[in-house]
Amino acid sequence: MSKIRETIDLIAPPDAVSMAEAQRIQDSLTKPRGSLGKLEELSVRLAGIYRTRAPTIGRRMVFTMAADHGVTEEGVSAYPSEVTAQMVLNFAKGGAAINVLARASGAEVRVVDMGVKSDVEWPEPVISMKIAHGTKNMARGPAMSEDEARRGVEAGIELAFGACDDGVNALAIGDMGIGNTTSASAITSLITGRTAAEVTGRGTGIDDDVLNAKIRVVERAISVNSPDPSDGMDVLVKVGGLEIAGMAGVVLGASARGVPVFLDGFVSGTAGLIASTLCPESRSYMIASHISVEPGHRFLLDHIQLIPLLDLGMRLGEGTGAVLAFGMADAACRILNEMATFEGAGVARSVRSKQEEQVK
Repeated sequence: MSKIRETIDLIAPPDAVSMAEAQRIQDSLTKPRGSLGKLEELSVRLAGIYRTRAPTIGRRMVFTMAADHGVTEEGVSAYPSEVTAQMVLNFAKGGAAINVLARASGAEVRVVDMGVKSDVEWPEPVISMKIAHGTKNMARGPAMSEDEARRGVEAGIELAFGACDDGVNALAIGDMGIGNTTSASAITSLITGRTAAEVTGRGTGIDDDVLNAKIRVVERAISVNSPDPSDGMDVLVKVGGLEIAGMAGVVLGASARGVPVFLDGFVSGTAGLIASTLCPESRSYMIASHISVEPGHRFLLDHIQLIPLLDLGMRLGEGTGAVLAFGMADAACRILNEMATFEGAGVARSVRSKQEEQVK
């Protein structure tokens, strides 16, 4: 049995009893029911994931996965592919946005080379799990082989298992790869059934002419390869990216270990799409940290039935939005675990009823 199949077989639904108990507690706290909105919903979800009425976010980690894309040959990005390797070095030195925001969120950063074209000797902070020197040009044929896709997903599973075994109980995924929004657009179009024009955005900030050319490239990649939208691995092989394969593996691995995985933006969201086709139950462990300005992001979140926590107009990737959501998860758990109940605080039920009427 393959490692992917073995991992999927370990993924169980969140604990309904813990969720019900967490909801009961939320409804007894000194506030109108539902008045803390998504924080209340998040606390209940986390109770189910952690299988306890009193969930806590402890050690947290983000995997920022990097790879190059052969489709950059089609001129779909405002930046050359060399930028991928340059940014990996920036991550390693701690100077990128993800490093700054992770420090602010108390999260550890793990930078992973899944398929960077460069042969540079990475400094020690970078984990090398290179499957290939980038993907092939998906506009002319499959982006990768079946073996490469499988190894990419398995690498992500291995990383998630290792982190969880080492005491991490909240994971996030982020990406770096010039050209990867083109791959993400193709994946989203295929699995959600939306047109390339609906899901393709400006990525690194391309102008109208390049955007129109990018849409045509996505359409051509889908036409040339004819992936099966119901088969996540086939979609990955035909139009995916090696960092997307790795992130999909992290989602599956975290789900198997009963740990939430915070999705970042559009590209990491497509990893969630791939994982959800391989194992629909894995979506129960995914938390959408924010909504990107990339148009395809909203369609893919709707498809996997996730509601984003934040809307900050972000489109950087790297895991930046995901680590910001760790703070919201902390707050959600603290509300559930530390806030007084009406009974404990001696607040009359009639007051509560009056408050609820005001909210309605």
